[in-house]
Amino acid sequence: MLASLAASSDPSIAASGGRVLAPVPRSQMCVTEGAIAQSGAERRWSISVSKVRAYVNFTTEPIVEARFRYLGPTADEVPLGSGTLRRQFGLKLRAQDACNLVYAMWRIEPESKLVVSVKSNPGQHASAQCGNRGYRNIKPRRSVPVPALRSGGVQTLRAEMDGAQMRVFADNVLVWDGSVAPDPLGFDGPVGIRSDNVRLELELLAGPALKAAAEQAGKCRTGAGEAE
Repeated sequence: MLASLAASSDPSIAASGGRVLAPVPRSQMCVTEGAIAQSGAERRWSISVSKVRAYVNFTTEPIVEARFRYLGPTADEVPLGSGTLRRQFGLKLRAQDACNLVYAMWRIEPESKLVVSVKSNPGQHASAQCGNRGYRNIKPRRSVPVPALRSGGVQTLRAEMDGAQMRVFADNVLVWDGSVAPDPLGFDGPVGIRSDNVRLELELLAGPALKAAAEQAGKCRTGAGEAE
């Protein structure tokens, strides 16, 4: 199913600044909402449910890349907490919890665009506390349009942070560059993914672990309190 995607994927890649990204096995992902199915090799996954929220279960440098094939909308579509119906896939950085994290979202429909958002709710950590509050879209210093996604094509989305500075690449083109300060400097956490109403095949790569993964892997946090 992922043959052509796998053929184009090296076991690791050099990203900006020479940092090497390595594939994340399914066994090292904590899925807090929805489901991610393994598809063949452990590093290849598929998503077919309307909402997926997940994070890497150990802390890496704040850089993450998804290589994915968009397969169209899910059979059942669920509006966002705001009531908006949107199809999108994105990356999470500094994902401390359900209330405090940074997103780089590739919106597919109804409008094709790349949006960087910060969700910040100081002192709140569970969904019951913050709900869908605390979102702030960040205006980039410079940006270019992302390509409109068509079903079946292989795409890449990479996001990386250096302090408050953030860069996002779509198909290896810099599409968003700017600062997300000051909110994200008050929290930290792992990288991850989010999808809404899209079917995907994907591989995820992340930056170097800040400690040995086995040493820092924590208990996977699931349940209603972790919903974003």
